[in-house]
Amino acid sequence: MTGNLFKEVEFYQVRKATEIACGDAFLSHRDRENGRVVSVLSDGLGSGVKANILASMTAKMALKFAESELDMIRSAEIMMDALPVCAVRKIGYATFTVVDCRDNRTIRIVEQGNPGYIYIRDGQVLDLPFSEVSGRHGDYRKLRITECEPQPEDRVLFFTDGVTEAGMGSFGYKLGWRRAGVVEFVRRVLLENPTISARGITRKIVNEALLKEPGGRAGDDTTCAALYLRKPRRTLVLSGPPFAAGRDHEFAQLIETFDGRKIICGGTSSGIIARELGRTLHTPLLRGRSTLPPVSQMDGVDLVTEGILTLTEAHRLLESRTVPTETNAATQLVELLRESDVIELVVGTRINEAHQDPSLPVDLEIRRNLLKRMKQVLEQDYLKEVNIRYI
Repeated sequence: MTGNLFKEVEFYQVRKATEIACGDAFLSHRDRENGRVVSVLSDGLGSGVKANILASMTAKMALKFAESELDMIRSAEIMMDALPVCAVRKIGYATFTVVDCRDNRTIRIVEQGNPGYIYIRDGQVLDLPFSEVSGRHGDYRKLRITECEPQPEDRVLFFTDGVTEAGMGSFGYKLGWRRAGVVEFVRRVLLENPTISARGITRKIVNEALLKEPGGRAGDDTTCAALYLRKPRRTLVLSGPPFAAGRDHEFAQLIETFDGRKIICGGTSSGIIARELGRTLHTPLLRGRSTLPPVSQMDGVDLVTEGILTLTEAHRLLESRTVPTETNAATQLVELLRESDVIELVVGTRINEAHQDPSLPVDLEIRRNLLKRMKQVLEQDYLKEVNIRYI
């Protein structure tokens, strides 16, 4: 049964070294009412902008069809009609893989043209039965359809041929890395770290593929995606003091009793929690070139940062999917949030009288709006489950 499990979905991609746009496209959607998650990976013909358009169009069509409850075989036929075989190269204009996880009932995997997925259970790669369906037009393209009942800790890894063909023609990889090479690498990774996140394993696979390429430069668009069914990784974020000072102890007890990672964003908030729980708060002097206040330390808390400035920068990084080159309070906050599944945001509503006229609660509104926007981007772009409450 997977009804109480979180479905982590992540992907990582690198575009072909000579191009400005990636010719692979990945889309995913979570239906929060029924727990369903649909993910699509498409590889457009060739590379660059044209491939990007073909892949994006295919991924959007596949996602819509999968969500519409229209028969998937009929849906795929419509897509193949819309993306015919290239008259010159005699290959399809785009390939795709659809992974449809329907709560605790089934996982359906539909493939057309991409390398075969890898299904992992208890550290072993399963060879699942599948059916194969030919298109109506009698060309080479076939659909492979797999259905199975998922179990806790199951993983599905799926990727474009930029992964399996990495290093093709080189001395050690005449035929590329191949799916068998990916399987062996994944086994080693899971042996070393059985609970590695979907985000972590997709990055490892793509980076390993790049190591096969001459000079580490991607010879093709390279994308890996993953679905990981697991017990939710929970994180609590406290920001801002509670409205009534009499609730300070209740506020601090949230840190004491929460089962998961704990983050405090705000100097006043961290001071209240240190006082109420009798813990020492260590705040180093600001050093280096970082424009953000430094990270503080408190026993039993995973991350303690300043408030508004750090939250603003973290929101920017999340929204832009920027890969930071430095480590600071905001990048550490983003890392913890991206590695989480269920995030509880608790926003204190006391007006900070030291900052401005209490009749103009600008600081409070900035904090509220920031965390609302962070909730939105975490849910929409990263498929996290985010709850927000005010105290």
